[in-house]
Amino acid sequence: MFLPGSAVRVTNVNDTYYGFQGLVQRITDGKVAVLFEGGNWDKLVTFRMSELEIVETAKKKAAK
Repeated sequence: MFLPGSAVRVTNVNDTYYGFQGLVQRITDGKVAVLFEGGNWDKLVTFRMSELEIVETAKKKAAK
């Protein structure tokens, strides 16, 4: 499930942004607006939900 602020990765291999990771900004009519930030540029791009996957951002605890 995508929520604003979620980290996502583009999974569509035919897309220019394939493999890029960004943050969900908004969700409207089954489309997701993702913000990509990199150095001196920001880009807001819209994708279909099927073209994205959630990125795990939490660190797992190491077993002792």
